[in-house]
Amino acid sequence: MSRIVRVEMCRVDYRVAGAFKFLKPGADGVARRPSILIRLTDDEGNQGWGQAIPMPTWSYETPETVETTLRHYLAPAILGADPEDIEQIHARMHEAIKPAFSTGQPMCKAGIDIACYDLAGRKRGLSVSQLLGGSSCITLTLSWTVASPDMDEAERQMEEGLRRGYRHFNIKVGSPQTPDYDVQLAKMVRRNAPDCFLWADANTGYTLETALQVAPRLADAGVNVLESPLPPAQIRAYQTLRRQGALPILMDEGILSPVETAEFIALGMMDGIALKPARNAGLWYSCQIVNLLKENGLLVLGSGLTDPDIALAAALHLYSWAEIRFPCALNAPQFLADRFTGDTLQPHGGQIHVPQSPGLGVQIDPTVESRVKVVAER
Repeated sequence: MSRIVRVEMCRVDYRVAGAFKFLKPGADGVARRPSILIRLTDDEGNQGWGQAIPMPTWSYETPETVETTLRHYLAPAILGADPEDIEQIHARMHEAIKPAFSTGQPMCKAGIDIACYDLAGRKRGLSVSQLLGGSSCITLTLSWTVASPDMDEAERQMEEGLRRGYRHFNIKVGSPQTPDYDVQLAKMVRRNAPDCFLWADANTGYTLETALQVAPRLADAGVNVLESPLPPAQIRAYQTLRRQGALPILMDEGILSPVETAEFIALGMMDGIALKPARNAGLWYSCQIVNLLKENGLLVLGSGLTDPDIALAAALHLYSWAEIRFPCALNAPQFLADRFTGDTLQPHGGQIHVPQSPGLGVQIDPTVESRVKVVAER
């Protein structure tokens, strides 16, 4: 049994390629995807990398809150803990940062969780997917994102996805777009990719009245599933929409741990989840969520938060272990201009390889590695 003796971190931002409404330009006019890299070292010299990927357009966590939470609360809390005892790691983090409705600061905690898995895998000579239980799935199919309130731009995005060899697509629907536009967008994608798995994500942008009206129209337009049509606290509204039965209803926002997952299943709010380990405090909770969904015969779809590098590798290992057969909406290769792990995570023809080397199976660029600073040590 080893002990964590050092926690280091640094902020790494990734330039955005093209336009994506959730990744807005800064004061200099350049859009960036922020992240916090975390490195753990144990008393035997083993190291592991994690990545927290906060985004205030998706959650209350920001890069600044992740940095202060790590520095003042979570890093001191995990010093001396066994990095291979993930349950204990989460218990310590839970004691340091309590929840409100669910897990407190889950995106921050995900960075530490992922680093522990990477360290344990490197130490044992096993990939993270092997640590989780193994998988025969070493290649995942990706879904291309079409997201624009302008149809001409949406058609250009569609053409680019097809040009790159993608055969499956997800679309962003809901505010500020109108339901009529959303239906036309779905028809355009289905027309250009008649055999695709077409996944519509509203990012909680509909009201119940609008969702009830548009869901049958989206189904007629060829949509296969509808993700996050409503804010997650609208329990009765989700129940009503699911009872309508026009489309399978996936939840995303509001899923942070197995606790609310079990409650939402019992309440009949959803047909499945678009899983995001970066939001679920990492891999430990995400595996439990997958098991709950499978036990109840519900859908498990792989998604992300435009996860760069380390977070993307962690998601690939999770979805490989879960043997997800649906195309995964992991769009960092589409929207991020920077990579700091070489070409290991570069997709080809809409397919991405799950790294098979120990741990996460990726190596951080030395110029980035040199930037990490100690935030807790013993």
